[in-house]
Amino acid sequence: MSLSLMLTLCQRGTRGFVLRPGSVNIRLAASAVQQRHCPAAESPINQQHNRTFLTMACVNQQQRCVSVDNINPAIKTMEYAVRGPLVIRAGVIEKELEKGAKKPFKEVIRANIGDCHAMGQPPITFIRQVLGLVSYPPLFRDPSIPEDAKQRARDILDGCKGGSVGSYSDSAGIEIIRRHAAKYIERRDGGIPADWQNIILSAGASGGIKVLMALLRCPIDGKKPGVMIPIPQYPLYSATIAEFDMEQIGYYLDEANKWGLDIAELERSLNEARKVSAPRILVVINPGNPTGQVLSRSNIEDIIKFAHRERLVLFADEVYQDNVYEAGSKFHSFKKVMMEMGEPYSKMELCSFMSCSKGYMGECGIRGGYAEIVNLCPDVRTMLLKCISAQLCPTTAGQAVLDCVVNPPQKGEPSYEEFEKQKAAVLESLRERAELVARTFNSIEGFSCNPVQGAMYAFPQIRLPPKALEAAKKEGKPADTFYAFQLLEETGICIVPGSGFGQRPGTYHFRTTILPQPQKLKEMLSLFKSFHEKFLQKYK
Repeated sequence: MSLSLMLTLCQRGTRGFVLRPGSVNIRLAASAVQQRHCPAAESPINQQHNRTFLTMACVNQQQRCVSVDNINPAIKTMEYAVRGPLVIRAGVIEKELEKGAKKPFKEVIRANIGDCHAMGQPPITFIRQVLGLVSYPPLFRDPSIPEDAKQRARDILDGCKGGSVGSYSDSAGIEIIRRHAAKYIERRDGGIPADWQNIILSAGASGGIKVLMALLRCPIDGKKPGVMIPIPQYPLYSATIAEFDMEQIGYYLDEANKWGLDIAELERSLNEARKVSAPRILVVINPGNPTGQVLSRSNIEDIIKFAHRERLVLFADEVYQDNVYEAGSKFHSFKKVMMEMGEPYSKMELCSFMSCSKGYMGECGIRGGYAEIVNLCPDVRTMLLKCISAQLCPTTAGQAVLDCVVNPPQKGEPSYEEFEKQKAAVLESLRERAELVARTFNSIEGFSCNPVQGAMYAFPQIRLPPKALEAAKKEGKPADTFYAFQLLEETGICIVPGSGFGQRPGTYHFRTTILPQPQKLKEMLSLFKSFHEKFLQKYK
């Protein structure tokens, strides 16, 4: 008898019994169910075994207050492709390799996620020195650590209660780091003022995005609040929208125009969405994830005009602002463009996000980030601060690393030259890898890949043979997922299928990072090409 059947029998056949471990009632319940459903010829030993098994199943079922049927239904619809089934399978394969299993490859190459240091990117010395100092103050006695790193650490510790990063900070973050973030934004934007009280520090950019999206989670005229997100998109957004039971409003990026953002497409998407929801937020990711595009200034101006006209709050995800590679491409912050456009646009509500997980830093696991809140109503800001106070504070280690990003060594300071050299080396290597990835994919039959203008990913389109589409359908998988699983099993390369990010119907893509170190990346691309040639031969 299966466990599920036993549970059903237990639930249906023992009404009126109070089931407690070892109780007479539980034994009677098990016996009654067995008499009703088990063959009379069953041996006493088997009867005893089944009775015990059934009893324990019933006990476990009765003791559980939470089941899949009574949890938040929004959680069940939520997905996060970057850490989905392919990644789970990759983890299993790694364990199998550790145990000596024979595979056609020796290691799993995790090209699925923008985890810089996991892929071999070296940490920036200055950042780690400051992090070490604030974590372990006896290092202040180490003469090999330069004085500017020690001064940064002293300033951070002076802003901590008890002079320790082990204490809680203010909910919005350590004041001096918020002030440094405001100065950083002013320098970045050519002197346009930034108010440190509009800076909210967070556990990575994700923490700020989620708390601000939650603030706008309010039905309007009986309709769910809607969030406009690019398709393809970073799955944090679709997952959070599902978790908050908001309405996802996808607008397609223009693949034929280097993944540009077309205003006519925004209008189409918004008009459709208003039939069923109340659109409130327009999310723009620049530079793009997973698409790697960098928006032109004129495109940003058009987006700002659209958001103003349609009364949408702009969420500018700008975590890759240091990662711009293509000649002629340049990062323009939404705030700078908005302010330079003047009124009425300079009075618009804007939330922009930055992180220490990307850029040249790559400190993903330390979880540092900020949100700048522009033109938010003071009363609403008070509500926001109340909301984040319930989360106590972002990690202080993450805040310390963010301080190194927004307050880096300045010219004339002892760490300046090494810091700038390391930063430039990381970004130059990423630029070379961005070119290599796009060039290689465009050389493979059936692939087309836009230039990786910025960020850390390529999002090539792949044309799959009809027989491959049929095989995927038989397995009940999207065709790009079918392809990605075969790639993983045969080469150890873990990517994310485009269906996890969204794509136009009838097209197939995948996202891969450009983060493997140069030699490893060349090996990965060679394996990719060989696999694809065999795949085409198999399904032609």
